[in-house]
Amino acid sequence: MITQIQTIYQQTIEFAAQRHGEQKISGNGIPYVVHLSNVCMEILFTTQETDNFDLPLAVQVALLHDVLEDTQTQEDELLKRFGRQVTSGVKALTKNDVLPKEERMLDSLRRIKQQPKEVWAVKLADRITNLQPPPLHWNQAKIIQYRDEAQVIYDELKDGNAYLAERLKSEISKYAITIVR
Repeated sequence: MITQIQTIYQQTIEFAAQRHGEQKISGNGIPYVVHLSNVCMEILFTTQETDNFDLPLAVQVALLHDVLEDTQTQEDELLKRFGRQVTSGVKALTKNDVLPKEERMLDSLRRIKQQPKEVWAVKLADRITNLQPPPLHWNQAKIIQYRDEAQVIYDELKDGNAYLAERLKSEISKYAITIVR
C-alpha cells in the first residue's frame, strides 16, 4: 500500500505542478505546489486517526483540488487521467464562478456533502492549511470574513472527519488572534 501511495502521490503532484506552473501562494510568493503538498500532508496524517479511509482517493483529490478552478485544465482531461471518482471530488471542491460570489462557498459545500467523506476531509485540510497568517494586504474585514467562512466550513463538514474537524476548530481559534494584529 505504501508503494502504491508513493506512486499515486508522485504522478499526481507532477501533473498538478505542471498545471499550476508558475502560480504562487497569495501574499508570500511560494510556489503553489507547496500549498497542494501541505493539504496532502494533512490528509496523510489523517489516515493515522481515521478508520476506513480511502487514501488513494484522498491523496489525488488533495493534490488536484484547485486544478479546475485555478488552471486551464478541463474536466474531460482530469476524467481521462484520474477517473470519475477523483474528477467528481475535484469538481465538488471547485467553486462555480457563474454563481454570485456570496453563493459559491455554500454551493460547493452542498456538492462536497454529496461526495465520499475523503472529499470532505480535503476541504477541511485545505482550510486548515489556508489559515496561516493572512497576507499583509488584507484588511480587518477580509480577515474576519475569511475566519467566518472557515467557521461555516467547520459547521457544515465537521461530521466528515473528527480528527480534521478538531484541527480546523483549533486553527480557527488561533486565526482569530490575528484579527487583532
